[in-house]
Amino acid sequence: MRYNIRKVGIVGGGPAGIATAKHLLAERHYELIDIFEQQASTGGVWNYSTYAPSEELSIPQTNPHQPLQEPRWQPSIGADTTPSKPAFATPMYDRLESNLPHFLMKHPDDDSLEHQPLFAGRESVLEYLNRYADDVRYLIKFQTQVYDIRKKSDGDCDKWLVCTRDLRSCKVSERLYDAVVVASGHHSVPVLPDIPGIRAWDMEHPGIITHSMYYRKPDSFKDKKVVVVGNSFSGLDIANQISTVSKHPVWNSERSKKPDFQSRETWKKEMVEIAEFISPSEAHRALRFADGQVVSDVDAVVFCTGYYYSFPFLSSLQPSVIVTGERVENLYQHIFYIDHPSIAFVGMPFKVIPFRTWEGQAAVIARVWSGRLELPRKEEMRAWESDRIADRGAGRKFHDLGKLEDFRYHNDLVDWALQAMPREDDRTPPKWSERDAWVRKNIPAIKTAFADKGDARHLVRSVEELGFEFQGEDMTKAF
Repeated sequence: MRYNIRKVGIVGGGPAGIATAKHLLAERHYELIDIFEQQASTGGVWNYSTYAPSEELSIPQTNPHQPLQEPRWQPSIGADTTPSKPAFATPMYDRLESNLPHFLMKHPDDDSLEHQPLFAGRESVLEYLNRYADDVRYLIKFQTQVYDIRKKSDGDCDKWLVCTRDLRSCKVSERLYDAVVVASGHHSVPVLPDIPGIRAWDMEHPGIITHSMYYRKPDSFKDKKVVVVGNSFSGLDIANQISTVSKHPVWNSERSKKPDFQSRETWKKEMVEIAEFISPSEAHRALRFADGQVVSDVDAVVFCTGYYYSFPFLSSLQPSVIVTGERVENLYQHIFYIDHPSIAFVGMPFKVIPFRTWEGQAAVIARVWSGRLELPRKEEMRAWESDRIADRGAGRKFHDLGKLEDFRYHNDLVDWALQAMPREDDRTPPKWSERDAWVRKNIPAIKTAFADKGDARHLVRSVEELGFEFQGEDMTKAF
C-alpha cells in the first residue's frame, strides 16, 4: 500500500507535532503543512498554567468521551505586552523536574538541553522546546482549536475535512487535507476510578478529592493528612512535595504492594489500593484499604491515576478509535489508523523516552505518505493489533512500552525508515545505544542520587558526577 500525499494537517504544536512537521519538511515532497495549536505557544504539555479548575472534575471520572476543553483567558504578566492568552488545564506543576537525564530526553539534532542540570526543570525544558520549534513556527496556527475531522470523498480519493475555531475571534474555518496527524497528546481527561462509596463521600466532603492534573504547588496541603493514590514518577514526586508541608506520614496507595520492599522515605507510608470510601454516617472522612486497614480524619485525597485517551474531534471515525479510553483502537504500530492510514497518531505510547520516540514515528509517517515506504495490507496490520492484544491485553497495557520496550520499538522504527531509498539529506533519528539502554535501566537509582544532592543537584550535568559509569555491560538483550 503506497501513498502520494501532498497536503497534511497536524493537530497539536507540542513536541510530537513539531517533530512530525520537521520530518515532513525534510521529505521535500509536501505542498502544504499546517499545524493547529490551541495554546498561544509551542511546548504542549510542558506549558505551565496556574489555571487548575478542579471544581470541574467529575467524581468519579470514568468516561473518556468528554468535550473539548474550553480556554480560560489569562492576562499578560510583567513585561509581556501581548493580549490575554487562552489557558488550558495541563498536568504541569510548579516544581516539576524531568524524570529523564537530559541527554536521553533531548531531540537528537539539538544538544542545548545538555547545558541544563542532568534532570532539567520544567522552565528549561519549555524554553528548549520553544527554541526547537522556531524553524517551523511559520507553519503553526496558534490559538486555533480543531473541533471536528471527518472523511470527505474527492473524486476517487478520500480526503479529510478539518474544522477549526479561532479562539480569539471565534471564526470557524474548514480545509481539506490528504492526511492528518493527531499529535495532541493524551493528558486532558483524568482517570478517577469508581471506588465504592466515593460519590457519597465526595458529596459530604466536597473539594477533598482531587486529581494530579489540578496539582500546582504543595502549599494548600499544609498541616493536612494526605492520601496520594498511585506510584508513577509524577505520583511519587507530588507525594514528596506535599510531604514538605503536610502531616506525616503521607499515605501512598498503590494498586498492588511491592513484596519485600520498604520505602526509605520516613515521611511516607505505603498502602495497598483503596477498597472503600467509608460512609460519612459510619466514620469521619475515613478510607478502608484492601488489606482491611482504616485511615480516618483524611484531609485530602490526590489521585495520580493517569488519563484517558480522548479525541472528541474524531467522533465521526468508524470504526471508532476511542471505546474505553484505555487505548487507541484500530492502530498499526501505535501509529496508523488501519481502516484509513492517511490518519496517523504520534505520541500514543507511554513509559517511553518521548522526544526520540516521536522522532522515529514521524520519520516513518513522512516516508510512508510520500511513497518512499510501503504499508502492509490491512489484513496484516489487523493481525499486528490482534497479536498485540493477545500479548498485552486490550486495555492500558496496549500502549505501555516500559522495561526498555520503547528502545526496541524506536530502533525498529529507524530500521523501517531506512528501508526507503536513501538520500544524502535524509532526516533519520539515531538508534539507541547500549550505553543509552544502561542509563535507562538505572534511571531510578540515578534520579535518587541526583535528589540526594539537594540544592547542589542543579550543578550536576552527567551521570558520572553521581558515581555512575558505563563499563561496557552487554545490553544487547535490551534490543
